[in-house]
Amino acid sequence: MCDHDNEHPEPALFTRGNKQGHSLDKPSATGSRRRRIWDLPHECHCPVVGVCIPLVSLRRIINKAVGGQSVADDYEIHVGAIAECGRRNKVSEALQEELDHRYNRTIQQFRLAKTREAVIRLWINAIDLGDVAGAFWAALTHPRCDTSLQEGLCRDMHMLQHQAGASVRADLSRFNALVEENALLTRELARVQERSTRLMTEKANEIERLNTLLVQVRAESIGKDSGIAFLSADLVALKATMPDLESRTRLQKKVDQMTERQNELESSLREARQKLAETAKLKEARDAIEQTAEMAAGHDAAGVESATVRSFPIALFLQQKTVLCVGGRSGNVPSYRDLIERVGGRFAHHDGGVEDNQSMLDANLAAADLVICQTGCISHNAYWRVKDFCKRTGKRCVFVENPSASSLARGLEQFSQLENQALESEKSDEAADQV
Repeated sequence: MCDHDNEHPEPALFTRGNKQGHSLDKPSATGSRRRRIWDLPHECHCPVVGVCIPLVSLRRIINKAVGGQSVADDYEIHVGAIAECGRRNKVSEALQEELDHRYNRTIQQFRLAKTREAVIRLWINAIDLGDVAGAFWAALTHPRCDTSLQEGLCRDMHMLQHQAGASVRADLSRFNALVEENALLTRELARVQERSTRLMTEKANEIERLNTLLVQVRAESIGKDSGIAFLSADLVALKATMPDLESRTRLQKKVDQMTERQNELESSLREARQKLAETAKLKEARDAIEQTAEMAAGHDAAGVESATVRSFPIALFLQQKTVLCVGGRSGNVPSYRDLIERVGGRFAHHDGGVEDNQSMLDANLAAADLVICQTGCISHNAYWRVKDFCKRTGKRCVFVENPSASSLARGLEQFSQLENQALESEKSDEAADQV
């Protein structure tokens, strides 16, 4: 506000629905003619010129009125315009034209208000929306604007200017804070750019060093290639001076191959002799088992089965091997054990699920080297589990129907025959390979 606004009127009584409860004065005018800026009292000119007309437009109007460029500052232009608004003249008419043109749409909205209360409602809505410049001019010049409404408008505008000033100060504080933050970020950016430039320089130096090293490596490679070419030429010349060099090389290679073949044949011969000795021992063991089986059969007929156990010799093919007996009578288990251990084997027994847990059968089968299945004294489930396991794993399995010790001896004889057949087949294959 200007310096001449030295009066402080009471707050507006009509804004926000007349909160103090005073009655509103009725407008004195009943016509439809809007007031002009020179018709308004002097205290209205300052807010109209200061709020409703931007300084750029105000300076343009004054320059046009005086016919040149004014050298006065913004405050002097503002005060001079207020002084010219007190009467109708070239400046006031230009200001009137500018205000009517700038706020024509708002004036048309207020023209629809036929009562003083309607003007007040439009003014309150404009305050709520934050667009008061056009509404202030349209309300002041409205035909239904009386003295009390005019004072209320000026009071509201006075308070709005105070609030706008506070908002500007807050915005200025935020702006100063942003300026400081921007300066901080600018300094940080400068440091980052400096560090980036330094790193780029270091990388450029490193690339230059690597390029130099690459050139050196390429030069060394070219030198090596040249040396290889010279050596190859020397080798060709050397071969030309020694015509029989290639024949000597072939003969030496053939001698090396024959020496290697001789070593292989000697090794095969040693293995064949060792297997022949083992075969002789196995033959002796088989003869002993056959004699023991005959003796066991005779004793079974006479009812003295334990004699078989005592007379069974130690067979080489069962030494240090685990023999699992599945099924059989519990009373014969000691005889089975004695028979196997006498020939140097390790005895294991599973009753086929009568008392022993069947879940342990697979573990026992996996640990055994030979399986004896007593088909006459075993459950169906255990029988099929033994048969399926041996079939899947290829493990040797002998099926015995009679649970006697002599039947077990015959089963071992059958296993010996199978082993001999496999050994003879292996020897035949090796002889064929040697031929």
